[in-house]
Formats: sequence, structure tokens, C-alpha cells
Amino acid sequence: MDTRLTAEQDEIRRTLRELLRKRCDAEALRAAVDSPAGYDPALWSALAGRLGLPGLALPEAYGGIGCSATELALACEEVGRTLAPSPLLATSVLAAPLILTLGTETQRADLLPRIAAGTLTAALAVPGPALTTALALTGGNGGPWAGGGRAGGVQARQSGDGWRLYGQVDQVLDGHSAGLLVVAAHTGGFARSRTLLFLVAGDAVGVVRARQTALDATRPQGRIQLRDVPAELLGSADQDVLPALAGLGDTVAAVLAAEAVGAADRALERTVEYVGQREQFGRAIGSFQAVKHRLADVYVGVQAARSAAYYAAWATVNGERVGGLALAQALEALRCAAGEAVQLHGGIGFTWEHEAHLYFKRAAGDELLFGPVHRLRDRAAEEAGLFVRGEVAV
Repeated sequence: MDTRLTAEQDEIRRTLRELLRKRCDAEALRAAVDSPAGYDPALWSALAGRLGLPGLALPEAYGGIGCSATELALACEEVGRTLAPSPLLATSVLAAPLILTLGTETQRADLLPRIAAGTLTAALAVPGPALTTALALTGGNGGPWAGGGRAGGVQARQSGDGWRLYGQVDQVLDGHSAGLLVVAAHTGGFARSRTLLFLVAGDAVGVVRARQTALDATRPQGRIQLRDVPAELLGSADQDVLPALAGLGDTVAAVLAAEAVGAADRALERTVEYVGQREQFGRAIGSFQAVKHRLADVYVGVQAARSAAYYAAWATVNGERVGGLALAQALEALRCAAGEAVQLHGGIGFTWEHEAHLYFKRAAGDELLFGPVHRLRDRAAEEAGLFVRGEVAV
């Protein structure tokens, strides 16, 4: 692995950082979070029009730029630094790769160019607590996570030449605002139980959506009710979607790890700036050795997590699955950096007006959605065959 960034990768990082510095300061962030969609459509249009961010990792044949997961991870690292709310994760990291992998040529040609242009946003409708299960990040995804009735998931049944969906999905990332829903539904009854993916227009008849209150307001979530909604099967009925979801999970984990590293790095930067200015007993509190030791530990954790995230992003295109392990390390680094930010900012760190709590909530919210850390590591150890019957494998 060559750890040096290419000129193109450096340009992606520099341009995106400059744009977000101008367009996503603290005031703009709070305004976006309080809007009905939970993000700034003007900023999203700028990210799409000026940088082509939604189509960064999509093939050029469908209007994308044709980059790899490494470039997407670097972009998400910059987005994570500012906690910029946008449909990027839901659309380009979760939904678009499934359309590319499983969709028919007609579906790909119709949907992917609009996603790449930023005119169509998408969301993967999987029950929030089951998202990490569906992506096989904390265990196998062969269970009945997509079914179980109205309160537990979505049921699909064939009706004439089409499909109808009925059920409810909570905690869907950008589910309240996405123009397209990629819905995981259970079909076949008990005897032939299986999970399939369906395409549903966000404004289809029978779709009822509402934004939910989330711990991390910078990552908006929605509740989706499907009341006998017509749906289009993604791909064909003979496809097995579980391997596709499991394969996607490693890339998602690598990108999320880079995003968490960006947030942790910015939280550390803000804390270092503050302790260099705040004085106590006639000297800056950053000059106290106890404070130096705490921040040094955070720095080491962030740098180690960055190395793991970059390697995981590189490994996704080289056949190695280490995304879950990198995500565990990055979430731990973010939790530590955000916790120290709140503590070392003192009284102001606990206030609603300061941004420290936003980074802390991002750390907690991501661990709830994609973790917890110990289960991510347990899954990585299981896949590597590290333990056999309770003993260390030799």
C-alpha cells in the first residue's frame, strides 16, 4: 500500500475543505439541522455541481467520476470534520452501490445518472437497529431482520404483475426527505422466507413519512410507513441480496471510519485551540502537564484510527475485509476526542450554544447505529478465525 495521496486526492480534500469552511460554519450548521429536510439543499447542490460528490464513486458510464472507495472515504473525512448534514451517506454510500450491484440495466441507466448529478437522493430503508445486522457488521445477516409485520419491518406480496409493500421502518437515514427509497422487505412466508430489495418513490401513494427526533441531529432520520404501496423489484427475484448487503457493509464501514476520524480530528483541534487560550492561575491550561498527557493520548488515538481507516478504504478495492475493525477503532477515537473536548472546555463545553456536544452526540449516535465497538471487533475476530472453541487459534 502506498500511503501517499495522489494529486487528485489532495485536490478533492483541499477543495472540499475550503467549500465546507465557507458554507458550513456553526451558524449554517444549526440552520440546516433545524430545517425540515435536516440539511441545506443549496450546499448539497454545490457539492454536486462543483465537486460531483454524489457520483464520486459511480462509474463514468452513469454520469459519475469513476473514483474508488478511497476517494469517497477522503471526501467523507472532510464532511465529518464539519459534521455537515447531507444525503451523502444515505444516497452515495448506502443506496447507490446497491442499485449499481443489483439493479437491471434499465434501473441503473434511469437512476444512477440522477443520483450522480445530485438531483435524486436515496435512502436504504432498513429498520435502524437492524442496519448493522443487514450490513453484516456485527454478525451474519441471514436472520429475519427485514420482516415481522407492521411494527417490525416490511412485508412484500406479489399482486398481478407487480409487488405491494406494507409495513413500517423507523430510524431510516434521510428517510423523511429522500426522493427514492430502497426498501428491504420480507417475502415468501415461513416456508420460503427471504429478503428482497424494492424501489419506491418517496412521494408514492401510500407512503407516509415523518422526521424523527434523533440523538445526533446532524444525521437526520425518518419514520416510513408503507400502506399497500406499489413497488418495483430491484434487479430480479432470483438474486440473493444478502451477499450484496454484506459486501457493501465493509465499504460502508471504511467510509464511516474515515468520517469519524475527520470528526475526531476537528474535535481535537478545537480543544487544543481552547486550552491554549484559556488561562487559570495565571497561565494557559494547555501548559499543565496533565492536560498535555490527555491530549497526547487523544492525538495518538486519532492518528492510529486514521491509518486504519485509510488502509480499510484501500483494502476494499483489493479484496481484503477490514472495514469493521477500522470502524471500531475510529468510533473509539471519536468518543475519546469528543469526551475530552467536553471536559477540557469546562463549563462552556456543556452548553447548547457550543459545538462540543454535537461531536459527542455524533460519537454516541454512530455507535448506536453501526456498533457497538466491542461487537464490531468480535465480528472481525470471528471472520478472521482468531478464536476457535474459546481458545486462541494457532
